[in-house]
Amino acid sequence: MFLSRSTGKVTLQDVAKATGFTVNTVSRALKNKPDISRQTCEEIQRVAREMGYVRNYIASSLRSGRTKTIALIAGTMVNPFYAILADLIQREAVRLGYGLMILCSQDDPETELHMAEMALSRQADGVLISPSAANSPAVSLLRESGIPFVLLSRRLEKGRDDCVICDEEQGGYLAGQYLLNRGNRKLAMYSYFDVVYSTDMRLQGFRRACLEAGVPDADIRYASSSDEQDVLHQMQSWLDEGVTGLFSFCDVEAWSTITLMENRGVRIAEKMDIIGFDNLLGYVQFPRPISSIDCHLQQEAVVAIDLLRQRIHEPSLPAQQVTLPVSLVIR
Repeated sequence: MFLSRSTGKVTLQDVAKATGFTVNTVSRALKNKPDISRQTCEEIQRVAREMGYVRNYIASSLRSGRTKTIALIAGTMVNPFYAILADLIQREAVRLGYGLMILCSQDDPETELHMAEMALSRQADGVLISPSAANSPAVSLLRESGIPFVLLSRRLEKGRDDCVICDEEQGGYLAGQYLLNRGNRKLAMYSYFDVVYSTDMRLQGFRRACLEAGVPDADIRYASSSDEQDVLHQMQSWLDEGVTGLFSFCDVEAWSTITLMENRGVRIAEKMDIIGFDNLLGYVQFPRPISSIDCHLQQEAVVAIDLLRQRIHEPSLPAQQVTLPVSLVIR
């Protein structure tokens, strides 16, 4: 069944009558089936567009048992990381014939649970989720429901759930090496939030690089807080202590820290070497370039969709955990 752009409803039979092909041929051509020639597909699709047809996915889902819809539960689109990742995932989903439902948890476990319930109630074929907590009630619900799902940029229990992550520990290590190679011997890592799995692994890699280089443990600092005054106080304290190398948990937090300090009249980027994580400048332009660890978000989007499709079509597969490589981008 198709809906007309004008007033009435138009059926596959109407398309068949207009093109001279059978209903079965029209149906298969509109789905780009390989047994229909490319020329025939294009002709039928052209006529369909001119007549204003839109495929009725509700009717299709009743026949197939699938809605061809994927739900993405992310933190918040205010964060460029999630916005870029969602855009990349949507491109890949559309390429494979899926629609994408984007749901924002605001990094709140209760809201996240509500978003998971919504994905289930809308009968999504599968869910991609970046859980906000290690004991996420949303993930528990997804496990209990049996719906296919993949964890994005998170690992909760080794070997239990499908997930795609970057090599967080190696990323922290490369960030530490970058700062050390620039001659810094007093270094610090700062995180606005304690992010599940990621914070610990990045800090572990960062510390490993410092210790391998012979930096005393007392000269390796770490702090975490999203409170503006805490950020300002900690940065000033580290400057006073002679810290000259800063590893920010992510690019967004690096830019926020620099802006906060400059608004106080402190040009921290001239006093510290600063490196972020995610390489967002590889996807969008910001006025302030910074060096960063590239976690290859494009590849994450492709792998995540592939893992989810495998889970949708073969529910009995063992859990797959894919770790993507990282690289250093110097600016």
